[in-house]
Amino acid sequence: MAELDGKVAFVTGAGRLRGIGRAAAVALARLGADVVITGTGRDPASFPGDETAIAWQDIESTAEQIRAQGRRALPLVFDVTDAGAVEAAVQRTVDAFGRIDILINNAAIARGDDRNPVEVLDPALFQRVLDVKVRGSFLCTQAFIKRIYAQNQGGKIVNISSVAGKRGSAHTLAYNAANFAIVGMTQSMAQEFGPHGVNVNCICPGPVATSRMDQVKPGDAVTAQRGASAVTRWGTDQEVGAFVAYLCTEAASWIHGQSINQDGGKVMEH
Repeated sequence: MAELDGKVAFVTGAGRLRGIGRAAAVALARLGADVVITGTGRDPASFPGDETAIAWQDIESTAEQIRAQGRRALPLVFDVTDAGAVEAAVQRTVDAFGRIDILINNAAIARGDDRNPVEVLDPALFQRVLDVKVRGSFLCTQAFIKRIYAQNQGGKIVNISSVAGKRGSAHTLAYNAANFAIVGMTQSMAQEFGPHGVNVNCICPGPVATSRMDQVKPGDAVTAQRGASAVTRWGTDQEVGAFVAYLCTEAASWIHGQSINQDGGKVMEH
């Protein structure tokens, strides 16, 4: 029997070929979980070249990778900032699989014009960054925890933040704000849900070679970070996805309320 056999996981933001959400979903399936994967219904015209070349179909293709592991998959398109849509998606999960056990809060907006000096940062974009990351994680957690309490069998939550949730930098105000919030939310969730058998942790990756980073150019501060960590390279989505899955196993049950840096040694002090 696989470690997560009989468990059902719900992973937000899991439609990109090179992405932490997809990698986490497949890693969870490899350990035996059935997986719901969510996305926004990206326009195929916006897909990066490697996705277009293989006729990638967003969360439908992630679902195929899950089924290739011998597990069931349910792809759902909705907006994580819409409370009604989130509630409906979690209910569809329970209707389809009979339960829900694991929540991975991974959804975030693509890197873009939010990385600008404060004086030119669009207030609407600032709000959108927080809405998707912070409000989305809140709404998904709220809908999830109601079912977990009803099941009374415990569960797992893994929130995806960033080392930008530990250390601020110039021109990343919205991103810093959203990711610092996730670290604080993780601690609050852990205190509240722990007595109910719900294990809550957060992963804070450094730069990861996903499609979100395709627009990073030579000379950018993020590019320079390749050599700023002890390991001197970016991480991979598979590395982060595997760690997400590990935190959902019983072996990790005494790791609780932690925001763990996974960054090649870039941030070591906390």
